[in-house]
Amino acid sequence: MYTSLLKGICWTQWSIAALCLLAGVLMVVPAAFSAEKRAAISPAPRGEAFLPGEALTYNISWSKAVKAGTAVMEVRGEELPDGREVLRFIVTSRTEGIMGRVYPLGDTVQSVFDLKLMQSLSYTLEARHGKRTRRREMVFDHANRKVVSRVNDDPPTTLDIPAKAQDTLSAFYYLRTRNDFAVDRPMIIEVFDGRTSRSIEVLTMGREKVKTPAGEFNTIKIKASGGIFLGEGEVLVWLTDDSRKVPVRIKSSVAIGSIVFTLKDLRSGQVITRPRAE
Repeated sequence: MYTSLLKGICWTQWSIAALCLLAGVLMVVPAAFSAEKRAAISPAPRGEAFLPGEALTYNISWSKAVKAGTAVMEVRGEELPDGREVLRFIVTSRTEGIMGRVYPLGDTVQSVFDLKLMQSLSYTLEARHGKRTRRREMVFDHANRKVVSRVNDDPPTTLDIPAKAQDTLSAFYYLRTRNDFAVDRPMIIEVFDGRTSRSIEVLTMGREKVKTPAGEFNTIKIKASGGIFLGEGEVLVWLTDDSRKVPVRIKSSVAIGSIVFTLKDLRSGQVITRPRAE
């Protein structure tokens, strides 16, 4: 039983990095959630749902009963050598407790995101599963619809990608920038997972109130299918029902039971003002 569960967790961990369910692109949280305002989150301007400095910490559990580990999703602001301002999305995850002792896992996934293109420029995955490690690197050329992908020390391969393709992590953040969630209106997001491109269908299931260690939130419940975050199955995500669309719960079925990510703590980001050159 533990073998099947750990395989599921392993896939789930690095996929959260890619995930978070769908793209959720850049909407930063400008103000911290206070205890008095947990039920109603004030809207943030579009394009500011997640700002540099945002950090979301999750408890990972198996079937909401056994603690399996923790995951942290961070947003950092950077400037490229050519002067472009970008965001770096970073997801780190690790197993804890009995899961960590039986089969230690530790993954780090990163995506560099261009705010003007609203697309990923690069993606890296470093996964440690027991004594094994695995690396994947991708560099996107959206103008020519190409991506250069490399696994470990293998020779790089150049593959075709569709227009507006996201990597698995940037897709999650991209989703957060969308304002058109409606029960009768599915969304399609193009996602490249390192080998193939997939058209991920995102369905809005309705509105629900969700209670987490970080507070109680009014949420939009969505379902993604087609392998966006966690393998080939379906993933359910609860996003705050505001312009920031913060994921407060993520649930995915595995071989035995389900893996659930529950928001434990939130640190807001803030606008960075750079001095102007004289």
